[in-house]
Amino acid sequence: MIDRGTILVIDDETNIRRTLRLVLEGEGFEVHDADSAEKGLDVLGRETVDAVLLDVMLPGMDGLRALRAILARDRDLPVVMISGHATIQDAVEATRSGAFDFLEKPLSRERVLVTVRNCLRERRRAGELRDLEARANRAFAGGLLGDTPVMAALRAQIAKVAPTKARVLITGESGTGKELVARAVHEQSDRATGPFVKVNCAAIPDELIESTLFGHERGAFTGAGERRRGQFELADGGTLFLDEIGDMSLAAQAKVLRVLQTGELTRVGGERPVKVDVRVVAATNKDLQAACARGEFREDLFFRLNVVPLCSPPLRARRDDIARLASHFLDQVCDENGFRRKRFEPDVIDALRAHPWPGNVRELRNIVERLVILSGDVIGPDDLPPDVLTAPTTEHTSDEHGTLHDYQRAAERQFIETRLRENGWNVSRTAESLGIERTNLHKKMKALGIRRLPA
Repeated sequence: MIDRGTILVIDDETNIRRTLRLVLEGEGFEVHDADSAEKGLDVLGRETVDAVLLDVMLPGMDGLRALRAILARDRDLPVVMISGHATIQDAVEATRSGAFDFLEKPLSRERVLVTVRNCLRERRRAGELRDLEARANRAFAGGLLGDTPVMAALRAQIAKVAPTKARVLITGESGTGKELVARAVHEQSDRATGPFVKVNCAAIPDELIESTLFGHERGAFTGAGERRRGQFELADGGTLFLDEIGDMSLAAQAKVLRVLQTGELTRVGGERPVKVDVRVVAATNKDLQAACARGEFREDLFFRLNVVPLCSPPLRARRDDIARLASHFLDQVCDENGFRRKRFEPDVIDALRAHPWPGNVRELRNIVERLVILSGDVIGPDDLPPDVLTAPTTEHTSDEHGTLHDYQRAAERQFIETRLRENGWNVSRTAESLGIERTNLHKKMKALGIRRLPA
């Protein structure tokens, strides 16, 4: 199947423009052309373009300056540089500036078509990824909602660390919204206009992780028919979110450490280093300190990443947010499916508050979506799944305490104990993650009777 799209050809040679138009239109592509970079940029301002073929040697603004101007407008737009007089230095500079590929004149018809189709495939992939991320963000957008002290403290920490250059390590159980924390750090930083690139380290096979992160050169391995930029390069000028970094192989960890130390990477099969300007935010649901002790995670990489630790709290530690989150998801799912707005009976909210939520906010959102689809306009206890309606919580609920103060005290004790365990009972680190002074944490631990039990 032929990938169809719109191509912009920028070249000052009339014959080149005419030849490329004939070749591309003959394969079903729509073509615009311009004889200078300035005119080409005007075309990009008026037309929707899927890929650009750009000559290096142009009158006025040269091709390399034009490349940077094009990518400043749209970082995902594939730009292929073409030249008959280019040097190796030109090719390296174009690659470092973000060119998708580099073709030498005289142009081969087959090579042009293969390259353009690869461009469109990459463009389509990037669009699909954005759509998937947008849907995921809409579906999970309530993750940082909440008025509980733990959420207020988390938002305050994000506001402090985001404008800095510090690396961030986000810990927390699955489903608590670690990606949302990472996005909040990115969006409140001076890199907010740059890309936010997510890599799920647990979802990439070990044999592909290096190529995914650092890219590869053409012919680097079987199947590497074209040069590909890795996720570090794609995140240049922005933020790279390494999710589930605890699942990364030791070999890949060593290369990530080298990039963090030097700001340079080498593609698989490549020889020349490529400079990148990337802020790394990592996340894990594992105890990385314990993994370091077992030799499963590099201690030097852990210390490089764990400059500022942030903890995404479990839903059971913020039960007072459940009603707000459930209502948010209720309205969201109704809108997405074109349903009339529905409402919960009070007993439903009570049942949701009592549930232990092992899957955290993600599980809550899934339950609400199920209730919206299967229930009437008013959602009652009979609509709840049996496990939500009857599952006992392993924690004390407000019914088991004589007063609201007793319940709040028990919840505070449990949350502080959980945070202390996550930080290896390091009081200073725990106090920082809670957003309070170390002396205040000591006072709270004494008042709540919290002490570390012997191992």
